[in-house]
Amino acid sequence: MAVEKTYQEINERIKKGQAVVVTAEELVSMVKEKGITRVTSEVDVVTTGTFGPMCFILKEH
Repeated sequence: MAVEKTYQEINERIKKGQAVVVTAEELVSMVKEKGITRVTSEVDVVTTGTFGPMCFILKEH
């Protein structure tokens, strides 16, 4: 069973503060625990970067 979400649906959830956002690392653990179909329906956005390097850059400038 395919789970499809449009950009518009995801953007609305973001605006309402209801979007589920996880890191790529968290996603792997969630899929192992719950399965891909369930996680696909629960998660709206997957981040692939970290904020840490930007914090360092901003502090230095």
